Amino acid sequence: MVLQEEHQLNSSTASGFLLLEFSTVFELQILHFIGFLVFYLTAVVGNLLIISAVASDQHLHTPMYFFLMNLAIQDVGQVSVIFPKAMANSLMNSRHISFSGCVAQVLFFIFFIASDFFLLTVMAYDRYVAICYPLQYQSLMNKQACIQMIATVWIFGLFYAMLHTGGTFVPPFCSNIVNQFFCEIPQLLKLACSNLYLTEIGILFVSALFSSGCFIFIVVSYAYIFTAVAVLRMPSAQGRQKAFSTCVPHLMVLFLFLFSGFFAYLKPTSNSNSPLNLAFAMIYFMVPPLMNPVIYSMRNRDIKDALSKMLGLQSSSSCVFSILFMQKCKHKHNQS
Repeated sequence: MVLQEEHQLNSSTASGFLLLEFSTVFELQILHFIGFLVFYLTAVVGNLLIISAVASDQHLHTPMYFFLMNLAIQDVGQVSVIFPKAMANSLMNSRHISFSGCVAQVLFFIFFIASDFFLLTVMAYDRYVAICYPLQYQSLMNKQACIQMIATVWIFGLFYAMLHTGGTFVPPFCSNIVNQFFCEIPQLLKLACSNLYLTEIGILFVSALFSSGCFIFIVVSYAYIFTAVAVLRMPSAQGRQKAFSTCVPHLMVLFLFLFSGFFAYLKPTSNSNSPLNLAFAMIYFMVPPLMNPVIYSMRNRDIKDALSKMLGLQSSSSCVFSILFMQKCKHKHNQS
């Protein structure tokens, strides 16, 4: 009898999961769809602008902007894993996601999130070498080394995602109702029927130790940058300003990534459909990909110049200035 019930549960989960719906009112579902669509297009367009600016401007073909372009690619992938399915469900009044779709969602989302954090660690090392060892920067951060670092980030991210995906879907599930609008690992683990979910708990513990090591590496790198070696001992104010202008955006992005993650996953767990759980999840998955291009474009003059050149804003502004200047000269000439 127990085996028969377990078989029925496995059959139900094999056919798919039921995700959390935002509302049963059709008008609110359409409103959610429009909100998701606006956010998704804004995040994708903003990151694609960063990618295009770095790819098209020769002055930005440096390790720092190469890493920034990869960060934007990962942000596009992160929002593309979650929100198209959420938009489709809102538009079609559906909660269903297939079992394979849920597995793919977990795999790729963890892949992009993990790659984000590993890449932020590499970017901290890049800033450390650039500021503390400027004479050796070209040899240490050459093209081949940068490609190897990016390849390592993507490979580690994929391996990390495969471990978590395997640990999440190994145990059988007692239910197929996921208390989240996407396939989230903590919510899926609550549905496990056996102690096999402890495998994923162990993987999470090891991952926490590894992530702590990366975080300590970042903190130590910036401790050297800002105190002992570089910034405070730079003789010129222009050099200090340039060092800060390249480090501050990276620190802001890192803080945003960690702060939103802490709010999403270090809060007290709840089995109910708490609006707070949904709000924290929305903040974690929406804010960093949306704000990263804003932070880098606001704090970085090279990015702003590249975007202006790519979008033709410089030529337009110069034309407007020329027209205004000619009109002013003509007005003075008429007065004389």
